[in-house]
Amino acid sequence: MKLIKNISILLLITISILSCKDSEKNISEEVYNNSDVYTLDIDWPNLPNDFNLGTPAGLGLNSKGNIIVFHRSSRVWETNPISHLPVIEENTISEIDSKSGEILKSWGKDLFVMPHGLEVDSQDNIWVTDCGLHQVFKFDASGNLLMTLGEARVSGNDSEHFNLPTDIAITPDGSFYVSDGYGNSRVVKFSKDGDYLFEWGKLGNEKGEFRIPHGIDLDNEGNVYVADRENNRIQKFDSKGNFIKLWQNQVTDQLYSVTIDNHNNHLFGIDYFIVDNNVVKGSDIFRFDLDANLQVQFGRSGHYEGSTTRYHDIQIDNEGSIYVGDILGNRIQKFKLKE
Repeated sequence: MKLIKNISILLLITISILSCKDSEKNISEEVYNNSDVYTLDIDWPNLPNDFNLGTPAGLGLNSKGNIIVFHRSSRVWETNPISHLPVIEENTISEIDSKSGEILKSWGKDLFVMPHGLEVDSQDNIWVTDCGLHQVFKFDASGNLLMTLGEARVSGNDSEHFNLPTDIAITPDGSFYVSDGYGNSRVVKFSKDGDYLFEWGKLGNEKGEFRIPHGIDLDNEGNVYVADRENNRIQKFDSKGNFIKLWQNQVTDQLYSVTIDNHNNHLFGIDYFIVDNNVVKGSDIFRFDLDANLQVQFGRSGHYEGSTTRYHDIQIDNEGSIYVGDILGNRIQKFKLKE
């Protein structure tokens, strides 16, 4: 009887696993029916041989359509308190021509400890989060510091401190949201002058709760989209933080980032799949409508012939091309929308 019972349990587990695989396959086949196909541009970027990109943690697009990347150069992530690390001596912010792939300029020496999120606003100001410093910074396009939030190397969960903040999203009126982050499980909104307005979220897996709010972006209506990384989902809120909807990734482990293509009303997301803590399956790129209905999916699940990746951030230009920062291969990839 014990043997029969064990065999029955094994069969149930096997059926369950196969069902999950079939589910992923069916989803992929459905979205592949979409006529939009993205192809990897193998000739982009065109970086100098002596350029050390390091981990491309954050990506943004300026008004010229060029990519701004927040990278870690020689710095690697450590499990020890990263706030104790010295600042990075090399440049950490670079502008890359979206057409040629060449570096136009670089700056950011001796400023940051652990680069993470980056966003460019409508005035070409560059906003970044530094997990090591527990701070958020605003620079103009030339790299002049305009604003600093948080206390250097001091974590906290009040209106004046962050705990490893991850990303920023800026509204047209200059107010902004910070996803905060690894240490706190909240989204905080500030005025254009950096005054604390309100926050929402706590640790958990219910609606409006987070397990590492890792990426954040806004649509034209002011709705807020959050990549809830360890809950492996995208949550959508209104501008006051009221929950609207979520998309739950049923297959992988982590959903890293989101971005909105406000020209075409598309929501994009990226995930990462690793099995048994050591077998890397890689990342997928997802495209949704703004109601989180899946339209396109590609990457490790198909329609991609490049190296295995671990995407950390994503941006979309006005031509519909996709840019992703791969922290497994320390590179930036560009995918063009096939005509």
